[in-house]
Amino acid sequence: MFNIKKQIKRLYVASLFSNLSLSGAWVAILASRGFSLAQIGFAETVFHIVSLIFEIPSGALADVFGRKKTLIISCIMRIIANMVMIASNNFALVCLSIAFQALNYNFMSGSDDALAYDSLKSVGEEEKFDKYVSNQLVIYRTCEGLSTLTAGFALVLGYKISYASGVFFALFQLYILLGLTEIRLDEPKEKSSVKSEIAECFKQSFLFLKKESRTALLMLANSAVGALDILLLFFLQAKLPMANIPNWALGIALLVMQTGGMLGAKLALLCRKLNYYALFALDMALLLVAIALEHTAIYAVMTLGGFLATMSDDALQVRTNAILQQRFPSQQRATLISIESFSFSVVMIILSPLAGIFFTHW
Repeated sequence: MFNIKKQIKRLYVASLFSNLSLSGAWVAILASRGFSLAQIGFAETVFHIVSLIFEIPSGALADVFGRKKTLIISCIMRIIANMVMIASNNFALVCLSIAFQALNYNFMSGSDDALAYDSLKSVGEEEKFDKYVSNQLVIYRTCEGLSTLTAGFALVLGYKISYASGVFFALFQLYILLGLTEIRLDEPKEKSSVKSEIAECFKQSFLFLKKESRTALLMLANSAVGALDILLLFFLQAKLPMANIPNWALGIALLVMQTGGMLGAKLALLCRKLNYYALFALDMALLLVAIALEHTAIYAVMTLGGFLATMSDDALQVRTNAILQQRFPSQQRATLISIESFSFSVVMIILSPLAGIFFTHW
């Protein structure tokens, strides 16, 4: 008999190991190796170009072949990415590692939420999905906070040992993923070629978005808010030292920013009755305040800006994900989640190099 508690627990533990490493402050690590902010911005662009190409196909593969299999592929991509970074002795190999990291993200992004929602729905507990998303965001922010808290330690150890920790945790992650149960809510169709199955998945997904234009707009708006938050946090890793923050305080400041996301994820559960448009307007206002605070060149005030940015982003993320999963058909669930990530990559490709140039001259 299917055990939903065991399934969700495994997804939580897999997420924990997925996000644990000493290389969380990768911007600071690359900066310490002598790479410029412009190069770092370009590396981020490489990540999103690869994501742009493979995001939607990876979601379709998850819907056709199974979400568990693509989660395992994601883990393998993570191992390769870390091993390439360990061996990197030039910027080209750094970009190659970033590309494999993008594939890790691609194969995971549509699969974990799709498997979680269908697992909950299979036992009539889909109303608990927003709690699941909230807990996953807390896990993510906690791991990111721990990674950035040890940023100074990672710089002392060196990038090779830092990325080796990623390989170590990925092996534990792989073990957990192998114990997941694949869930299918819809009856399988007549056996057809792989090519036609994937083509049909693409077709039905885009027909759905054409019909549900408000859902497509919701996905794009959520991507834009997430892009603003991530860019602010990325470049704060490099800009806080320029604001003369003490070395011992850098990790603490980055951890404080991540706790903003934890608070936002939990506040979203307490604000279920708040109108979505009101929540979106409030979050955008907080993001604008965060941008203003991060331009003060006062490291304590800049840290507060990062805190507000993550809080607003994660609060909106929990609410948006719950709404989207209710609307998505099960057969194209992973593909549609990947299309949202695709829109996020488009926004990031546009903004990343501009942000790199902007912060270089700020």
